Amino acid sequence: MAIEYTWTLPTLERHTADGFVFTAHWRCTATDGEFSASSYGTQGFSQDPEAESFVPYEDLTEEMVLGWLFNSLDKDATEDALGAKIEADKNPTSAAGVPW
Repeated sequence: MAIEYTWTLPTLERHTADGFVFTAHWRCTATDGEFSASSYGTQGFSQDPEAESFVPYEDLTEEMVLGWLFNSLDKDATEDALGAKIEADKNPTSAAGVPW
């Protein structure tokens, strides 16, 4: 089974005066059958609210903010690390317990 990655944005932080989003809280969850791993983080943005490319808060979409996020962090490295965690969980190299 292939690992499925799901990216979500639980919350955004913005300035109330102009609606500028300055921080996105993100989570990436990797799932492979009964195995899963996740990572949570924040990413700051420093766009000029006066710029032509500024998008008002009420007009933002999840896809748009995920695009900003993927331009700001290493998406592949995040997914690779979660995939490695799942593979390690599926194929442990050590165990704890007692034989009785």
